[in-house]
Order: sequence, then structure tokens, then C-alpha cells
Amino acid sequence: MHSPEFLSASSRLTIDFAALADNWRAMNERSGKARAAAVLKANAYGLGIAQAAPALYAAGARDFFVASAEEGVELRPLVPDGRIYILAGMWPGNEKLFFENDLVPIINSEEQLAVFMAALSERGDHPCVLHVDTGMNRLGLSVEEAVALANDPARPASFSPVLIMSHLACGDDPKHPMNVYQLDRFRETAAAFEGIPASLANSGGVFLGKDYHFDLTRPGIAVYGGEAVNGAVNPMKAVVTAEARIIQVRTVPSGATASYGASARFTRDSRIATVAIGYADGYHRSVSGGGVTLRQSMPSGAFGFLHGRRVPHVGRVTMDLSLFDVTDLPEKAVRAGDYIELFGRNIAIDDVARAGGTIGYELLTSLGHRYHRTYIGGA
Repeated sequence: MHSPEFLSASSRLTIDFAALADNWRAMNERSGKARAAAVLKANAYGLGIAQAAPALYAAGARDFFVASAEEGVELRPLVPDGRIYILAGMWPGNEKLFFENDLVPIINSEEQLAVFMAALSERGDHPCVLHVDTGMNRLGLSVEEAVALANDPARPASFSPVLIMSHLACGDDPKHPMNVYQLDRFRETAAAFEGIPASLANSGGVFLGKDYHFDLTRPGIAVYGGEAVNGAVNPMKAVVTAEARIIQVRTVPSGATASYGASARFTRDSRIATVAIGYADGYHRSVSGGGVTLRQSMPSGAFGFLHGRRVPHVGRVTMDLSLFDVTDLPEKAVRAGDYIELFGRNIAIDDVARAGGTIGYELLTSLGHRYHRTYIGGA
């Protein structure tokens, strides 16, 4: 039963945590002998960590990745016996957060290794993860640095990583040669740290097969319903459905224009629905398609879904309003007050993202505060 606030909201999100949990279980099963972690960075990809974490914990997740120590502190009471890994690592001044909240720093550089070892000199013992760069060139020790560390007879006994990890640059493209290159480099590193669990696969990496699974996989976007593999049918359940209210339906004669810059020009008499959604809500201006400067290479913009039909966005997305062409629907079918689906059950979020030249991750993490949220299927 929806609340009165949801039924009257200008824009609204339905977030299905049963689907989220099912997606995690599916990725855990695809991980074979490895166990799957849950990635909860960026406020659970914009969905709300306070709601997503209990759902994933109840589904069986016990390993959790977040970006910062502050996110880890927020997560800790939600997963009491979970292991929480901090992707940004430890820096001088935040060591106390790690120790008091049982957070596991990911060591990304020689500098962070020095900070961690200095903290251990007072602490005595604390788990960590060693991040190795195998080709992403973003974070991590080089393979050579990592192997040298593994073979260093002077390495302190207190430095004993609970995990060796790396990150795939092209896991979403199964045919990309970088995947095999990174796999070979990671195997070299893992062999140097024999007996320590290893983790390489993100969402795309899970779909690459068992060679990439090692001991722990780290599916992210797939758990949230997004595409993990380019050009493949997405087997994951939709987790987020975004809708917005039609404020007005108007008739526009052939030859007329609409929106800023007269960016939409009509070649037939048309009916246009003005919808209460805009870039202030994270519905990016770029999804307008060819109506936006520098977007002429992709003239087709996004679509919405209304009364069983896809309806095209027209003109430019503005701060609070967007236009959809509803001419092909029966005239009496579309009324002010109806809701149009922006993405979710019937319009894939990745299709909307492609129209805007971006990815589903960005749309999810851009969801604005003006949406009224309702949660279903929670733990």
C-alpha cells in the first residue's frame, strides 16, 4: 500500500530491495566457489545504505566494500559481524576510525603502507588488504612492488594481508585483451602471496568465468540492476523505477517549436506532455539527445514509458521539466496527473544512460533529493 505522499509526489522512486537481494544471490551463485561481496559505496549507489545494507546482509553477504572510512562508520552498525573494506585506504588522522569500528584499510600505495605500518606499531595487529595495479593505472602498488614486498625478508610479521586484490579495466568487454593481460599479472602477484585469499572480479569479471573468480568477487552495478557486460542481454532484475507526474498536455501544430533554443521542431501536429522532472533531479540534460549542443552525434534522446508504450523525449531537459511526445497514444489516454516511467521496469536505466552518453552508475548516483522514495521487499 503506497502512502498518500507517494501517490501525490511530483517525482517518485520505487526501490525494490527484494530484487537487490535476488541480484546479489544470482551473482554469488555465478561466482562459483568464490564468495561474493556487496559493494555499498556512494550511499549504496544512491539507493540508501541504511536500507540496502540490511537487505544484502539478510541475503547472506558478509563482505562489504565502501569508498571511505566515514562510509564504513555509517555501515558498521548495519552489518555487525560483516567485514568492511575501505577502498580509499588509511591516512594520518583517521586511523582511530579503522580501529574503533573494525574497518579494513585497502593499501593502495607505498605511502599508505607506511601509514598503516606506523599505526600498527602502536596497535600491534589489524587486518588490511593489499591492492595491486595490474593495468588500470588508477590505484595500487605495481606488480613489481608487490612481489618485492612479498619476498622481502625484512617484512614485519605484523603485516599480513587478509586479501590481495586488483581491479579489471575492461571487464565489461569480454573480448578485450586487457582482461587476459590483467589476469596473468594478477596470478603472478597472487602466487607471491601464496595462501592469502585473492580478489579480481567486479561485476563484468564475474561473467568472464571461473578463472577470474579467485576467492572473493566484488559485484557492484549488476547487483543494482545495471548492465555488467556490453552488448549482452542483462539478466539482472530492475531495482529502481523512477516516475514523474505529467503536469500538462498541450497540442503543438506542425512547424512549431518547443523548449529552450527552439530545440524541438515538429513535422506534424503533436501532443506534448510536460513532465515534472529535470536535471536538478539527476535526469541529465544530456539525455535530451540532439537538442543539446555537442550531442548531434547521437540525435536520439531518451524514452519514457506510458500506458504500455515508449514515448520519446523531445527538446532539452531543463532544471525542473522535460517534454515527451505522446502523439502516438490515444488522445484521451494521456491526462495531466498521469505518471510516466523514466526508467525501471519497462525502460532500462542503461538505455537512458546511453542516450545521454553516460552509464547507469552515474544516473543512479545522481538521483536527486526531490524524489519521494518508497521501499519494497526490504529485510
